[in-house]
Amino acid sequence: MAGVAATAACIGPFPTDSAAPPSRAPEVPVGPPRVLPPIDHVRGADLSFTLQLEAVGRTFSDRGRTAPVEQLLAARGANLVRLRLWVNPPPATNDLATALVLGRRANSAGCHLLLDLHYSDFWADPGIQAPPAAWTGQDLARLGRTVHGYTRDVVAAFVAQGTPPAMIQIGNEVSRGMLWPLGAIYRDGGERWDAFAELLKAGVAGAREGAPNGVQTIVHVETGGDNLACRHFYDNIGRRGVEFDLIGLSYFPWWHGSLPMLRANMADLAPRYGKDVLIVETGYPWILPDTDGVSYYVSKPAQLPERDRFPATPDGQAAFFEQLRAIRSEVPDGRGFGFVAWEPAWMPEIRASRGEENRYANITMFDWYGAGLPSLGAFRA
Repeated sequence: MAGVAATAACIGPFPTDSAAPPSRAPEVPVGPPRVLPPIDHVRGADLSFTLQLEAVGRTFSDRGRTAPVEQLLAARGANLVRLRLWVNPPPATNDLATALVLGRRANSAGCHLLLDLHYSDFWADPGIQAPPAAWTGQDLARLGRTVHGYTRDVVAAFVAQGTPPAMIQIGNEVSRGMLWPLGAIYRDGGERWDAFAELLKAGVAGAREGAPNGVQTIVHVETGGDNLACRHFYDNIGRRGVEFDLIGLSYFPWWHGSLPMLRANMADLAPRYGKDVLIVETGYPWILPDTDGVSYYVSKPAQLPERDRFPATPDGQAAFFEQLRAIRSEVPDGRGFGFVAWEPAWMPEIRASRGEENRYANITMFDWYGAGLPSLGAFRA
């Protein structure tokens, strides 16, 4: 491990002025669109930064083979790629054109698509749900129409190129609402669910209109280990008639608790709501570096609730993902739908935004030379 830890110091200095790549990513040849078999359960990865990584010369390898990252994961058994979409983002960062390119590549590799619509020009999460600049000032009725039309058109664009999405998230980590302030839940000294529910309904309707042959809709919260919070959220949108297909959870143990907490939550949610449960974001560190000056989100053993079972090593990371597979299989009525590893190839060179370092680079499933780690075995069928 000493050699791997030292790699962090060799990779810098990181770019200081932009999160966008300095040059074009190389083109990866793809064949005609493929008709893919149905998904029994998801073994997926979010690969939204792929073109930016390739533009700065990053390559990836696994078991002696160098290839585009989606092909390496598919060879291990991955069957889904998740793609983040922003409305009018900085150039070359998660816009529709970028996602369409990555969608063609994922399809060519044999992977279905999950579209993660942030309904924002940049990152959306529980701490910020800023509406796109072009959507500001709209009242609720008009904003609902905008959400409907945008969602429909995005889905239709993927359908038109022969790569229809299998699933679509109506927002990203929306436990506190989306498109603030109109769609914020916690405001005015209380909870305001009605406007948020209307926006969710608009997104679901748009997704279904854009995909006449069907698409599974997901409502996604970050409280993967908190059953009370999940119940409160899904009870409230259910009371307001929001119809969707899959429950989506984020689960990072240093924020969301132990694996037993996740297991208990999934075991309750699936029968309570009669829906499959999918972990749409997850990850685990393979290293806790202290040599490169980056403030990683997880940097100390004490942050890991089961650090003795799952140390921050390549083998400990692999054991974590094996336990995730086991938990999926234990969900009642077969409703554990799988997992999506979050940005398993996000290397340190690519920042999260201008002036903000990549604080997730130690939860990749490739080492900092781009070589596959043992955890890639979790994608097997």
